[in-house]
Order: sequence, then C-alpha cells, then structure tokens
Amino acid sequence: MLERRTDLAMEARELLEQEGHSLPGIESHEEEAEGFPLTTVRVVSPEGAQALGKPEGVYHTLDLAGLSRREEKAFPRAVNALAGLLRPLLPPEREGVLVVGLGNRAITPDAVGPKAADRTFVTRHLIDMAPEHFGDFRPVSALAAGVLGTTGIESGEIVQAVCAKTGPKAVIAIDALAARRVERLCATVQLCDSGIAPGSGVGNHRFALNRESLGVPVIALGVPTVVDGATLCADLLEEAGQPSDPQALSGAPGATLIVTPRDIDQRVEDMAKVIGYAVSLALQPGLELEDLEALVE
Repeated sequence: MLERRTDLAMEARELLEQEGHSLPGIESHEEEAEGFPLTTVRVVSPEGAQALGKPEGVYHTLDLAGLSRREEKAFPRAVNALAGLLRPLLPPEREGVLVVGLGNRAITPDAVGPKAADRTFVTRHLIDMAPEHFGDFRPVSALAAGVLGTTGIESGEIVQAVCAKTGPKAVIAIDALAARRVERLCATVQLCDSGIAPGSGVGNHRFALNRESLGVPVIALGVPTVVDGATLCADLLEEAGQPSDPQALSGAPGATLIVTPRDIDQRVEDMAKVIGYAVSLALQPGLELEDLEALVE
C-alpha cells in the first residue's frame, strides 16, 4: 500500500481510522479556540506512538483557514488562540527560552521558521543592557539555524551548542511541515510538546530536537507548506472514486514532486507573523498585540 506522507498527527490518526486500525493509546477530541477549529491528539502509550509513528505527547492542530479568508479580526484571534495553547507548556515566567527558526529562508516553502524567528521579540540582551526598562521581561533569544547544505553543520548541532552556552529552560522550534490535504497547506498550525526532527516532512530526517538531545523541553510549532506528489495523486483518485495502483503511483515521475500553493509567498508571510506574534505574547504575558507591532515590525 502507498504510504501517504504527513507530519500532522490528526491526519495520521485519520489514515489509521480509514484503514480500519484500532487506536490503542491514542486519544482525540475537537473544540474551538477563539472561533477556530482545534483538534487535539494525545499519544499516551508506546503502542500509540508506534501506531501513529510519532513520540508520546500532546499534538494540537489549529485550523486557521479563516485567516486566508480574511475573516473579521482573524489575525488577532489567531495570535491569541495560538498563544493560549503555547502558554501552559512554557517554564515559569522568569526562566529563559530559546526560539529556533528551522529551515532555509532562501526557499519560500521552507522559510516559515526563520521568518517567524524574525518576528519574535527578543529580550535577553535588553535585560542585561537596560534592566531598569526590561528587567521584568522573560529572557528570550532567537536563532535562525540555517540548513546543512549552506552551513555544513546540522541545525540540531548548532542549537545544541547554543543551549549549552546560554542555558535556556526550554526551546521553541518552528519549522515547515508536510500535509496530506491541500486545504491544510498554510492554513493549520501544529503545536506539540515532544520536539521535532528537521526535514522529516520531505523524507530528509535530521538531528532531532527534543529533551533527549538538548536536555530541556522542546515545544515544536509547525506549518504544513507542501504536500507529497504521490500522496496528493492517491487522495485525488480516492475522492474521484477511482482505484489507484500504489506501485504505479510510487514509481510515477510525479511521485517525487513536492507540491505547494502558487501564492506561497504571502501565505508564509502571514503564518510566520501569526506564529512570531503568538510566541512573543505567550512568552511575555504583559505585552499586548499593539505593543508587538511597535517593537517587532
């Protein structure tokens, strides 16, 4: 059977259900956050982790399709919804956090991490330089780690070294993901407390960022920006009621393609701004959205 590639826990659960598998150790429920649909998948046992192909932990998937439709007050609602999901996972307010933007800013579908890091309000240096003005802020630093092909160093190794030097109590890693459904591209954000493996969405597994590798909790934020060509083709045939030959699909020339929306530039900018602002508000609860527009832009 053709393996449909996805980084989203909710899609992996959907695939298991479609194939008739039982879901031991996997819990799921749906609700709303600031008017946006929210699906939470909890992997609570080793059996569930093996079945889903993801580590044990909590996976929130926030549907922000209303943002691209420019619904009323969609941007502030999206920022507040994501900040509200992130806040309970953070260490106490005065403890330092490192925000890492993973990916290649020169390739638009892979640039959401670095662009979100650019939109994060950093304070670690300000607290040292002007404690009378910034002494009440949480120490926050940000890093766009680059990619192995341009730095010659695994991004995970860079993050590991920075953590050893600066001693954050948690890391927030932001990266681009792969989805199964086209409608979820640049329209959803997945937040989980189990870390991330850069490059996994396109089958290029790298140094994993998690508690085991960095020694501190790693909160991962991901936006699906691409869909695998073979996965897309199989799903389109399925929706049309046509049988698909998994072997033929996997060997077809288009199977190696990675598909992304034609307006990916604007979508990545929008999602990076939402994530950067949400991370900043979660880390600095004393700030308002209007403050960030003055401090970050």
